[in-house]
Order: sequence, then C-alpha cells, then structure tokens
Amino acid sequence: MNTFIYETIVTIVEEKSFQKASEKLNITASAVSHAINQIEKKYGFPIFIRNRAEVSLTTNGAQLYPIFRKILAEEKELEKTVQAIQGLESGVIKIGAFSSVCINWLPDILRNYAKQFPNIAVSLTQDNFSDISQHVAYEELDLGFTLLPVSENVKVTELLRDEIKCVAPANFQPRNGKTITKADLKGVQFMLQKADYDRDTKKTLDFYDVRPNTINFSIDDQSIVSMVEAGLGFGILPDLALRKLSGDVSIFSFDEPFYRTIALVQSKNDILSPAVRALVQEIETYLS
Repeated sequence: MNTFIYETIVTIVEEKSFQKASEKLNITASAVSHAINQIEKKYGFPIFIRNRAEVSLTTNGAQLYPIFRKILAEEKELEKTVQAIQGLESGVIKIGAFSSVCINWLPDILRNYAKQFPNIAVSLTQDNFSDISQHVAYEELDLGFTLLPVSENVKVTELLRDEIKCVAPANFQPRNGKTITKADLKGVQFMLQKADYDRDTKKTLDFYDVRPNTINFSIDDQSIVSMVEAGLGFGILPDLALRKLSGDVSIFSFDEPFYRTIALVQSKNDILSPAVRALVQEIETYLS
C-alpha cells in the first residue's frame, strides 16, 4: 500500500503548514502541494483550508483525518509483524517521554540497551502527556512514558508513584518543623509549569487552598527552582523532577501526601518486535 499521501496529510495537520511538512518529510513544498491537489481532485472536495497564518482541515477533511491515521497505524503494524517474523537484528524504536523521565531515567536505560543491541537505533521524542498516549495509540510511537489517567486505548503498565513536593526558599522552616501544612501556605505565591496545572499538581494546590491568582507559570522545572531561590515564592514539583535540579532551596513533603503515577504505554496490539520487547524488559529491570 502506498501510504505517502496519508503520511503527508497527517504531517501537514501536525505542522499546520505545507512548508514545515515538506521539511519534516524531506521533500519539496511543491511535491506536497501537488500530492494534496491530486487527492483533492480525486475525492472531489478540498481537504485543507489554506490561509496566510496556517493550514487547517475542512469539515470533510476532519472526518477523514482519523481514517488516514488508522491506515498509517495498520501499515506500521504490518511492518512490525514482518519484523517479528524475521527476528530483526537492526531497526528503529520510537519512544515518547516527558522531561523528568528524559533527564533521570532514559540516559541509563538507553545506554544499557545500546550495549546489548548496538544495531538498534532509538528515536526519542519529548512531548506532553496526552500527546504521547495519542501517538502510541496510533502507533506513531512504539512506547511512551506518560501519567495516569490515560484515556486512549493503549496497554498501560504502572511504573512509579512519584511524590509531589514543595520547593521553598533555603531559609524557610515549616511550622511543624517537618512538612508543609495549610498554615504555611497562606498568602504564598506559587510557581509551576502550566502543563502541570490540570493534573495532580492542581489537586495538591486545591487541597491546600492555593488560589489561581497566587499562581505564576514558568517555562521549565529549573526556572521554578531558580525563582524560588530568588525569593519570588514557592514551587511545586514531583520528586523525580527534583533529582537533578540545582539551587539553594529547601524541599519538603506536604503533610497530606499527593502523588502522580508514571506509566509506560504501548499499543494494545499483541505483536511487538523483539527489539521493543527487549527495551520494555530493560525498563522494568532498571526500575525494579
């Protein structure tokens, strides 16, 4: 099956641009335009709305888009089945992960894996939690690290309950001398990443009566620590994210512990290439 046109359409949607899609696919912009013009001519209706700002799907295109992605997923499943039959000695594994997993786990995991399988290449994508699960569901990634809950139809393996902690200025001491209580947080400004505010971090802040008007958003975890170090407020970060961050700050547990659950997601299809199965085993061994 020639799936080039479907891959082109999906890439245009992801990049919101014919030009950026051509760069990602390593083909000319005119080749992308020609392919889309041909398929639109064949179908008898436009798939994309073209304007100066960005490209978007038409109503008809939006109806077809999930089907295009499903076709690509089935093509990848066919390739994986053939690879499993062949028992590949080489190939590429595509992984998606978020920042703290990329920093703290994957360097050791991938180094150990490369020693055992030097001919297997690993492609790593850093993305947000929901997009990682979606890419795995459509088999655009082989494996993904994300957080529970997961809404997509994927196989989920829980890996770690990661405690959410409070980052305070170096000279701060909780009233009880050990943990952060509601009394410690009255009138305190908080720094956090915006992507974290709709998950377990928000549950923690809501429990401790931290109001939205006392929250400031930062671009990354190290920036949060730096702003706390500068005396601009408190931060809230999970334990894994704190392991390799630097700064003159104090870290405390909350008196009512909250956790996020890190999980490994993979396609629900039973057929995994030997290389992917070996990587899953390496991940489980590392975390055991």
